Amino acid sequence: MAAGRVTRADAAPGDPGSDVSAAHRPRLVVAIGGNALLHRGEAPNIANQRANVANAARVLAGLADSHGLIVTHGNGPQVGLLARQSEAVGGIDPVPFDVLVAESEGLIGYLLAEEIGRRIGAERVVVLLTLVVVDRADPAFSAPSKPIGTMLTEQEARAARATHGWAVMRDGSGWRRAVASPEPLEVIELAAIRSLADAGYVVVCAGGGGIPVSRFADGVLRGVEAVIDKDLTSSLLAAAVDADELLILTDVAHVVRDRGTAEARPIVTATVAEMRALEWAAGSMGPKVEAACRFVERTGRRARIGRLDDAAEVLAGRSGTTIA
Repeated sequence: MAAGRVTRADAAPGDPGSDVSAAHRPRLVVAIGGNALLHRGEAPNIANQRANVANAARVLAGLADSHGLIVTHGNGPQVGLLARQSEAVGGIDPVPFDVLVAESEGLIGYLLAEEIGRRIGAERVVVLLTLVVVDRADPAFSAPSKPIGTMLTEQEARAARATHGWAVMRDGSGWRRAVASPEPLEVIELAAIRSLADAGYVVVCAGGGGIPVSRFADGVLRGVEAVIDKDLTSSLLAAAVDADELLILTDVAHVVRDRGTAEARPIVTATVAEMRALEWAAGSMGPKVEAACRFVERTGRRARIGRLDDAAEVLAGRSGTTIA
C-alpha cells in the first residue's frame, strides 16, 4: 500500500530552501556505490577519489537543481583500506569496525560536500554522521557476506585468512575480505535528516550504510563489528523521509538478468514480483535489487537502478532499470 504524503514544513527565511519551490520539490534519496567513488583496480589514494567524487558531485548538483536531495554512499573500498592500515600498525589493537565506518563516512562525506558545494554553494550541503541500529542476534554475524577493501588474488586472500583470521569471498574476478552485514532496523538521526531536507539542504548521510550500533541491556547504544549494506539502509531511509523516488547509482547501465550466460539481457522495467522471481548475486546486485523492491513495497513509488554518469536519464526512465 502506498504511504500517505507528508506535508513538509516551509523552511525558515534565510535557509537554503526558504523559497516555496525548494520546500515542495520532489525528494530523492540517491545512493552512490562505493565502486563509483573508487573504481575497481584503481589505487586507493585521495587523488583518485577526489577525481571520482568530482564527477559524482557534478551529477548530484544537476539533480539538486530540481529536487530535494538526500545522498547516501558506499564505503566498501575505503573501509577495507582503513582496516588494513589499522592492522598494519604494530603494538595497538585494530580499530573496531563501527569506528572505521565513522572514519570512512567522514572522509567520503567531506569529499562529497566539498565538491557539491563548489557547484551549488557550500552553505547548502550538510554532512551528518549517522547511527543505524542492528540486532546483535542477526544471523549475519555468523555468516560474513559483505565484500570490503581492495581486490585480492586468491593467494593473497588465503594468506590473509591464515594470517589475520579474515573471512574472504570471491567478488567478480578476484577476492575480497568479507564482514558481517546485518539488517538495518532504525536510523537514529532520522528526525534531523528529515528536518534538514525540509529546510532545503542537500544532506549527505548514512554513509557506508551508517555506523552499526545495537541497544544493549542497559538501553545504551554501542557500536558493533559490522558493515551495513548501504542500499538496504538507503531504502529504509527513503521510505521514512517520504522520498518520491529512490535512485541507486552504480557503475553498470542496467540490472542484467542471467548475467554471464547466452540469455543475458538488460531489464528496463519490472515489477517487484518479477524481480524477486530471479536470482541475484548476494555480494553485488542482490542488495540493490532487494533495496529497490523494499522501497516500492513500503511506498508504492518507483525505485531506479543505473549508472552514475547517466543519472538524469535514469531518473527520466530513459536509461537504467525501473522497478514499480
